[in-house]
Amino acid sequence: MSDDELIWRIAGGSGDGIDSTSQNFAKALMRAGLHVFTHRHYPSRIRGGHTYVEIRASADDVQSRGDGYNFLLALGDSFARNPQEEAYYGNEEIKPLSENLDDLREGGIIVYDEGLISEEDVADLELEKRAEENDWHVFPMDLRGLAKEHGREVMRNTAGVGVTAALLDMDLEHIEDLMSDAMGGDVLESNLEILHEAYEIVNEEYDFEHDLRAPTGEHETEQALLSGSNAIAYGSIDAGCRFIAGYPMTPWTDVFTILSQNFPDMGGIAEQVEDEIAAAALAVGASHAGAKAMSGSSGGGFALMSEPLGLAEMTETPIVLLESMRAGPSTGMPTKPEQGDLEFVLYTSQGDSSRVVFAPGTIEECYEQTRLAFHIAYEYQIPSIIIYDQKLSGENTNVPVEFFDREPNPDLGSTLTEDELKEAAHDASGKFHRFAYEHESGAENGVSPRSLPGQEGGRYLATGNEHTPVGHISEDPDNRVYQMSRRVQKLEHIREELDEEHDSNQTYFGDEDADFGIITWGSSQGAVAEAVSRLNENGQSVKAIGVSDMMPFPETEMVEFLESVDEAMVVEMNATAQFRGLIQKELGRYGEKMTSLLKYNGNPFEPAEVVESAEINLNGGDEEPSAQVHIEPAAGD
Repeated sequence: MSDDELIWRIAGGSGDGIDSTSQNFAKALMRAGLHVFTHRHYPSRIRGGHTYVEIRASADDVQSRGDGYNFLLALGDSFARNPQEEAYYGNEEIKPLSENLDDLREGGIIVYDEGLISEEDVADLELEKRAEENDWHVFPMDLRGLAKEHGREVMRNTAGVGVTAALLDMDLEHIEDLMSDAMGGDVLESNLEILHEAYEIVNEEYDFEHDLRAPTGEHETEQALLSGSNAIAYGSIDAGCRFIAGYPMTPWTDVFTILSQNFPDMGGIAEQVEDEIAAAALAVGASHAGAKAMSGSSGGGFALMSEPLGLAEMTETPIVLLESMRAGPSTGMPTKPEQGDLEFVLYTSQGDSSRVVFAPGTIEECYEQTRLAFHIAYEYQIPSIIIYDQKLSGENTNVPVEFFDREPNPDLGSTLTEDELKEAAHDASGKFHRFAYEHESGAENGVSPRSLPGQEGGRYLATGNEHTPVGHISEDPDNRVYQMSRRVQKLEHIREELDEEHDSNQTYFGDEDADFGIITWGSSQGAVAEAVSRLNENGQSVKAIGVSDMMPFPETEMVEFLESVDEAMVVEMNATAQFRGLIQKELGRYGEKMTSLLKYNGNPFEPAEVVESAEINLNGGDEEPSAQVHIEPAAGD
């Protein structure tokens, strides 16, 4: 964490407006010219339970949450459980203060709502003693009372933002503009009044002895504040998707909600159905009928989709599915990030099935790889899956608006027109050879172009059984070998296209000539990128690769990377080193080169954790890291 950045944490209870308040404050910081990155921590409860959002803001680009934070706005939990349940759950009202002290940096600022957090509770925390030991600057404010004076208790969030702005010597202009955009009438007037009153109280009643101030910066182009869910949704729209079916499940629901809100205005259809089996089956049907379609879920919900996924593979119906990971197994920790579903997504379904799997690591990659997933799915008539996690789903960062200035792509891929169908192979009854042998279709990539229902000359049968070229059920051995071989070879040709016709989906960092490498995938990419920069600035020689292509595996790029280093550390958020296992499955000869850095406590990596573990490896690997992470030795050690 550098001295010229702000890491602001607002903490309260679920239902206290923590998320909306933090989003608006992040937008205000972005409009003030800063780069921002947010991190959400919330329980799997609708009301009550400690929740916080962290905003990292700097004049320089930020790619990850920071190490700890330097400003705490603790509102207390106004939806805490009944005190009679304290024996088990503890005092929930004070948790937004008590559970955030360990991560606060030396010299940090604490603002807490003394209208909800009592003096007795603060005394029990020995806050005064800890503040003296850590040079914290503590500002108790009756935010609740101030809000009640202006009408509604919920406005204590606005008061807290006013206090924050005053203590950081921030101008209120951008905050006022955002409030004016979102509110009107008496509500706007009351919020502006409380914002200014809180700001003035701080300036009049407190002498500032702290050094923390809001950074200053300037953007060269217009910025948008987006999450991974936003980017996946917008990538789907620009790829021509106009149908989505789903059932709500955290954290996949964000994408489903965004598209459900936008589709009615663009002629699209969004259907919430009774379960995930129906959702995936409905999307397969929509794609069969000629729409660009998608569905998705998380964890156990995606497990129910394995049967429709197999149907799409067998009928060669293009579809894009999302799998938004959370900590498992079973219900696990529904609102916490983890990268534990990789093996499940790669291999779920029946028999020798094939699918494409992308794992974006940044907001930009979410957009680009979603578009690519639709292109591959519809060109090769194969399911494409985007695998991401709760962290990437909900974290917000600023992206230049011009990044999204792309042409839409409604193309349905390898689909024949009626004129082309006239020249295609048909059987004696007039049925179209939808699953044609290679010499009939002329395709050398395993793809037999499809027709759409209603096209003249396009009639065929679609079944989940093995089938003949026109779709009749068949158990003939020769036909089985041909059809299976044709479907399986698609991945080889997709890999060729990805290598030859597209920019690499893998991202590289650090010193190209380094002998020590770090390998990661998905949302851990940002923390690794910052860690590599720090290591190199500190005199180490380190490079890294962030991998997005899970299937088909990017063998050429991975071989080149592993050949170029003496040792590699694989960083991922799970307990069983699933991505390292995939690398060893594909490239077993490099098993002795790779160690693992694993984290699975429900929190994403901080850059310092990656730095410390890399230094341990560089120094011989005899120490244990200080954080809740685990180093797994190389195969054979």
